[in-house]
Amino acid sequence: MVHLSRVLLTAPRGLSRKTKFLDRIRVYVRGGAGGQGYVRYGGLGGDGGNVVMVAKSNKTLLKLAEDFPEKRFIAKNGADSKRLLLLGDNGEDLVVEVPTGVVLSLDNGKEIADLNADGETVVVAKGGAGGGPNNDFRSKKGETRSIRIDLKLLADVGLVGFPNAGKSTLLCSMSRAKPKVADYPFTTLRPHLGVTVFDDNRRITIADLPGLIEGAHMNIGMGHFFLKHVERTKVLLVVVDAQGFVLNRRSTFRTAFETIVLLNKELEMYKPELLDKPQVLLINKMDTECFNEKYEETLNLLKNCRESMDSIPKELQPNKLFDFKSIIPISASLGENIDTVKQTLRKIIDEENRIDKLPLQNKLNSHIDFHSKELSNTFIV
Repeated sequence: MVHLSRVLLTAPRGLSRKTKFLDRIRVYVRGGAGGQGYVRYGGLGGDGGNVVMVAKSNKTLLKLAEDFPEKRFIAKNGADSKRLLLLGDNGEDLVVEVPTGVVLSLDNGKEIADLNADGETVVVAKGGAGGGPNNDFRSKKGETRSIRIDLKLLADVGLVGFPNAGKSTLLCSMSRAKPKVADYPFTTLRPHLGVTVFDDNRRITIADLPGLIEGAHMNIGMGHFFLKHVERTKVLLVVVDAQGFVLNRRSTFRTAFETIVLLNKELEMYKPELLDKPQVLLINKMDTECFNEKYEETLNLLKNCRESMDSIPKELQPNKLFDFKSIIPISASLGENIDTVKQTLRKIIDEENRIDKLPLQNKLNSHIDFHSKELSNTFIV
């Protein structure tokens, strides 16, 4: 097999040197053509090589695009049959290394493969058959395709919130990640991954995604580009500012409760199945003025959520509500209650991992049992 390892020093066409994150590219792939048969002596041409994609945990799409700016992957042709070598050699497969967590699909949206584990492989373009008795000794061309490679981050926890809710600061507090942090919206322009390490070396990965705004599911703002990364997380960690949120002077001010409802709606509009994931709510900035009053007010509204939404326009009300396993007040900047957050997430993730290993019917029963146990501990004050 041929492994691609070419490295270029120049920036690829269409990519800025400042580009630091890439989660989608489109490539051209073609299997090798088969070799011609030798009719007179019954010689067989070699089959063309396949284009194979293999998942590697240390690879990125940005590196792939930089190393192969033409984004064309063509396998070797099979050898022709000759009088002195009647059996032609098969063409070598071309192996393309891609990151773990990618979805491969055609231009029409048909999904080819989902490569989640290191070492998983899939043939994306088959080589053509060599010439022989079955095809009148006339070789076939290799398969030709355009493939979309779409990266969806693999993380245990996905941070969800409006801009400036404190998600990046929280990620700094919970891990060694160093995302950009500042007091203005959209400081997070690309996803960040952090790893929380416990005393027993248990690790939990956390993805900080660019902040959503109202209408993200309709391609408004930036968050819609990255909502897909939430799909593979085990737990949604919803972060809101206790003092509320306003994007700019022309935008409507939203209270903490309204922010929660709107985030709920955005996720539902993007993909309702996301709301089936376990959810934890963090009400941030407990170091700010009047936090206790704002926090209690938000809790009371959440306890009677349907009735509390009367003041919100019908079109902004979600049909399926968040079902938080825990609600925790925090100060991401001061580190208040961060240990509680870590332990809560670990408990939920460990339970989800245990359930994943069970047969289907046992999974359903376990989810019901686990949920009922959590109801008594919904609010952590």
